[in-house]
Amino acid sequence: LYLTDLTPPAEIARAKASGFVQAVKYYPAGATTNSENGVTDLRRVYPVLAEMEKHDLPLLLHGEVTDPDIDVYDREAVFLEWHLIALAREFPKLRMVLEHVTTREGVAFVEQSGPNVAATITAHHLLLNRNAMFAGGIRPHAYCLPVLKRETHRAALVRAATSGNPKFFLGTDSAPHAKRLKEAACGCAGIYTAHAALELYAEAFEQSGALDRLEAFASHFGPDFYRLPRNLGTVTLMKETWRVPGELAFGDERLVPMRAGEILTWKFAGLAA
Repeated sequence: LYLTDLTPPAEIARAKASGFVQAVKYYPAGATTNSENGVTDLRRVYPVLAEMEKHDLPLLLHGEVTDPDIDVYDREAVFLEWHLIALAREFPKLRMVLEHVTTREGVAFVEQSGPNVAATITAHHLLLNRNAMFAGGIRPHAYCLPVLKRETHRAALVRAATSGNPKFFLGTDSAPHAKRLKEAACGCAGIYTAHAALELYAEAFEQSGALDRLEAFASHFGPDFYRLPRNLGTVTLMKETWRVPGELAFGDERLVPMRAGEILTWKFAGLAA
């Protein structure tokens, strides 16, 4: 369910009763692609959040402020300071997920909070820091929101993801955009990783000597937090090199995936029920 300023509190009971709504997504208005109808002030939706706490419906947070006076690299940390600490205090039993966490401050908040607070981590934030956007020129295909951060933050994310802490689990935030809309004066934010998401996560975990913890991060911790059954099927990855295509079809358009034209060392080898 997409949370807006106009979401009626009574909608939460109906959503929970439906059996197919598993969570409510919070976007600050204007924070990212398709967030125009997001929340303008979290306090305006406190009555809705109270109903979510009552009915045990999780809140999934794009945790950034949108104040243009706040440095784009600081918007997650400021969101924690201005909003999330108060939110956790006001609704101590509300399950919350800090989606696509990108900072060491975000990691620390999740680690220090109770078991009802968790976070997802993307493959691109595990593998890239903000230098990727400026390597030999402007690199629009490395531009996403939340924006890539400095190396100290990337290292904190890797530590959290590979720690075995069940409060951190996979969330790709894969965002496809047509090549012409990325390579533009006002390029769209988003990195496309769905073509090789598990392979990219495997690379990050292997680099940290933590391949034995990838399965839980990818397949166990998320459903456990959401109180959903674990998937009984399996995915097999092979240790095999392959080259990522430079472009992929995207409807009538073309898109440029992460690691376009580069070599990956893990390869999808099949599904089993």
